[in-house]
Amino acid sequence: MIRSFEIGDGPALAAAWTAAAPADPIGYPRFRDLFLLDRNFDAAGLKVAIVDNQIVGAAYAVRRLIAVDADDLEPASGWIPFFFVHPDHRGRGLGRELLTAAMDWLRDHGRSEVFFSSYTPNYFLPGLDAARYPAAGRLLPALGFERQYDAVAMDRSLVGYEIPADVGKRIETLTAEGYSFGTPNGDELTSLISIAGGEFNPDWARAIREAVVAGMPLDRIVVARDPGRGILGWAMHGTYESVIDRFGPFGVLPAARGTGLGKVLLHLTLERMVALGAHSAWFLWTGEKSPAGQLYLKTGFSITRTFTILRAPLAPAEGTD
Repeated sequence: MIRSFEIGDGPALAAAWTAAAPADPIGYPRFRDLFLLDRNFDAAGLKVAIVDNQIVGAAYAVRRLIAVDADDLEPASGWIPFFFVHPDHRGRGLGRELLTAAMDWLRDHGRSEVFFSSYTPNYFLPGLDAARYPAAGRLLPALGFERQYDAVAMDRSLVGYEIPADVGKRIETLTAEGYSFGTPNGDELTSLISIAGGEFNPDWARAIREAVVAGMPLDRIVVARDPGRGILGWAMHGTYESVIDRFGPFGVLPAARGTGLGKVLLHLTLERMVALGAHSAWFLWTGEKSPAGQLYLKTGFSITRTFTILRAPLAPAEGTD
């Protein structure tokens, strides 16, 4: 039986997820916070597979009820952030049934396209890791999903880390020219959030705001200021779920690129992470060929996973235009 989420399902869903994806396990508190307490959560969109009164799989469909930016609810789009089937119940078509039910639900709510699984704010993984989940890599295309682009996760060991000599010299030069680097004060957060949302990604602005309001220490953020004290860029860690090893978001205004500010900000943040006891630095989502991706690779990060963001068109439901 495929039905929608009911109160009491949460712990069993987390347990079934972990059995289905032991390399990407999830505990109930995190499952609750990421999905059940997501501001766009609709219980009807979380489809649950039941066999012998046990939860054995699920697929989660979500559409925007609250906009990421301004009033744009992205009315054509829906997302499937995850689906899974317990290994004891595979080979029976449950994955296809769950995904079909999730896609039908989005279609019935007027969506004309669905993405796997690049949903913000609360994604677990940014896309499909086909190397880790080859069966999903076969099923999703069979249901009409096509590759849009790839994202990579990267990690860097911080064991024995110290700021390289050339970066230290660049910091001295920039400081002598009137630039400054350091922790933003409370009022500067308004400028930082405006830059993050207006110049980069509205979800980054949300993430910074919510992390600070939730109690994130401001010294998890390093900003670069021009001689007039205007913010030119920033780097940070511990933004998402208070995980001190998780780096980002990170950005430098286009007009200030090519000055070495990005490299300085990255290294100053890594230094602060080491001071807090972080053993490594990692993040889930960047473009390998992007300027940031190339900087990470030159800084000693290595690609640990590749994710494919997929999209499928949704034909209108019967009886609709």
